Amino acid sequence: MKNLKIYVLLGIGIAFISIISCSNNDSTDTTTTTTTTNEVPAVYKKIYGATSITSDGTYIYIKTKDLPDHKSTYYPTTNALYESYSGTTFGGNTFVKNPNSIIEQTATVKIPLNPVVATTHAATPLGPIGVAINGVAFFNQYAGPNNQVLAGEIVSFDKYYGHPQNQGVYHYHVEPLYLTTVKSTKSGLMGFLLDGFPVYGPQEENGTLVTNTNLDDYHGHSHATVDYPNGIYHYHFTAEAPYLNGNGFYGTPGTISQ
Repeated sequence: MKNLKIYVLLGIGIAFISIISCSNNDSTDTTTTTTTTNEVPAVYKKIYGATSITSDGTYIYIKTKDLPDHKSTYYPTTNALYESYSGTTFGGNTFVKNPNSIIEQTATVKIPLNPVVATTHAATPLGPIGVAINGVAFFNQYAGPNNQVLAGEIVSFDKYYGHPQNQGVYHYHVEPLYLTTVKSTKSGLMGFLLDGFPVYGPQEENGTLVTNTNLDDYHGHSHATVDYPNGIYHYHFTAEAPYLNGNGFYGTPGTISQ
């Protein structure tokens, strides 16, 4: 009888262990989870002036302080990047400083991750229309409402062809000289417009100068680049108006909040 009790107890113990083991195995199988992330493609990481770059799988979000990483006479004199300047600027014009100063911004640029041509092409607005790789804003070819020509403002571009407007937003209307001669090349990636299409410098990768005659009404064209070997529509800076953008965005623009 004593031996029988021992066998019964052993049987119960083995059964209990088996139940726990099966339960643990089932738990392992059913609690496995998959974590998905929206990876930011490498090309956007070339925007070295951003404070953060994220993606939700549909849009890229670029946060920036809009502070140029080069010297400018428009920085306050207490800033390490302040530099007094006199001389010539874009187009050989004699530099004339405007009364504004560079002020740090808090901007979030939202652009399509996979840009496509728009059915209806929206006009580029006054203010930021894109972002450069150093986090500085791109502006269009106009100086103000009612298509005021840029000619009067060109004299106020600093040595790197940028200047701030009355709210302190530093920006480029024309070729960002610091990027094309110091940080990158004349054919390098300069940034993106709000529609998600990239912006390149005033030369092709083979050294050919890009002119307005090489571009469409939106100041761009399509072919392969080092960043997009399969080809993509892209904009170019040129030496002639409209400099960066012509009759509007080629694609559907995202937004910029400040």
